[in-house]
Amino acid sequence: MGIRFLTLAAVLPLAACASAGDGPPSDAGPPPAAMTCSADAAQSYVGQTASPDLGGAILKATGARALRWGPPRSAMTMDYRQDRVNVMYDDAYKITQVTCG
Repeated sequence: MGIRFLTLAAVLPLAACASAGDGPPSDAGPPPAAMTCSADAAQSYVGQTASPDLGGAILKATGARALRWGPPRSAMTMDYRQDRVNVMYDDAYKITQVTCG
C-alpha cells in the first residue's frame, strides 16, 4: 500500500500539467512577429561609436523588437529573425554594419 501511494503522489502533480487540448493545434507554428526590421533606416549609424544609447536609437529607427551586438571575431547563430537588428562593430567600437535578421 505504501509504494502505491508514493507512486500515485509522484504522478498526480504531473497530471495537473497535462493539456486538455484547449490550445492551438501543434502544427500552427509560432505567431508572426508584430514588428519587422528595416536596416535601411539605420545605415547612417555606420561609422559611429557603439553605445547603449546608440543601440536604442538603432532599435527605434529600424522598428526591430530585439538588438544583437556583433563584437569582432565572435561567433553568432545563423537563425533568422525578422524582428531583430544586428549591429556589428570593430575593435575601436565603431559600427561597421547594420543588418536585419
